[in-house]
Amino acid sequence: MTLERQKVALIGDGAVGSSYAYAMMHQGLAEEFVIVDVIKKRTEGDALDLEDAQVFTSPKHIYSGDYSDCADADLAIITAGAPQKPGETRLDLVNKNLKIMQSIIKPLVGSGFKGVLVVAANPVDILTYAAQKFSGFPKNRVFGSGTSLDSARLRVALGKKLDLNPQSVDAYILGEHGDSEFAAYSAARIGGQPFLDVAKKAGLSSDDLATIEDQTRHKAYEIINRKGATFYGVATCLMRISRAVLRDENTILPVGAPLDGEYGLTDIYIGTPAVINANGIAKVIEVPLNDDEKAKMTASAETLQKTTANGMAQL
Repeated sequence: MTLERQKVALIGDGAVGSSYAYAMMHQGLAEEFVIVDVIKKRTEGDALDLEDAQVFTSPKHIYSGDYSDCADADLAIITAGAPQKPGETRLDLVNKNLKIMQSIIKPLVGSGFKGVLVVAANPVDILTYAAQKFSGFPKNRVFGSGTSLDSARLRVALGKKLDLNPQSVDAYILGEHGDSEFAAYSAARIGGQPFLDVAKKAGLSSDDLATIEDQTRHKAYEIINRKGATFYGVATCLMRISRAVLRDENTILPVGAPLDGEYGLTDIYIGTPAVINANGIAKVIEVPLNDDEKAKMTASAETLQKTTANGMAQL
């Protein structure tokens, strides 16, 4: 009898990458886990540190490796890139991180990797688009963490206001993972009821909702200003996405998905719910939006496409 072993490759062992590896250890996801980074000593140290956790979680072969070790991985997660500094927007990172992405994708493809590729480096929507172009992989096999973290932040904020478990709040942030993102309040639901009705009964005004949306949009800056980086939240989002892929779940999650006519958009990766399974993106779900939200989605897409075109032209 041959037991099917699953393998994950982590490319980028900074704060996000190491937090993701830690989350994967705790969830017991994948039997083999290789860590790749330009700082080899760090990956070796992390592998030695993380392997100690398996006594209390589940057995895992976790080790420091190179791109050649990615050949037989089912899933590769890219967190490598220059981090966002205080006062810097995600879009400010585009040029330096496009070059880093190019330097990652070439050896990854060269290894013979045929799995699902998830990008979590910023600006994530632009880097995901670039990763797909550089790799030539089918679009469904390449996607980004997108607005998974932003949607989680929105659900946490609404849960606090309504005294509810955030898991019971069905709401999404759509668009760019960045300053042009927006809350799709009109489509949100609480226990099957329209969210806007629930919010009204709870005494939340449209100004209150706009404030929550704005705080969600800027929460990363609040965290970065205090501790220098955000990592636990996004690492946990990546773990959840990984579980959907590795367990072939057909789970709906907000990610950076490739659009083919949804929201009237094409040739772009942008934050929207999608069905995630072992093949990556099984289906993109177009959230019904009101006219104001449609305009925000279009504006967000224009921002991304313009910045992407400028960045790619400079390579």
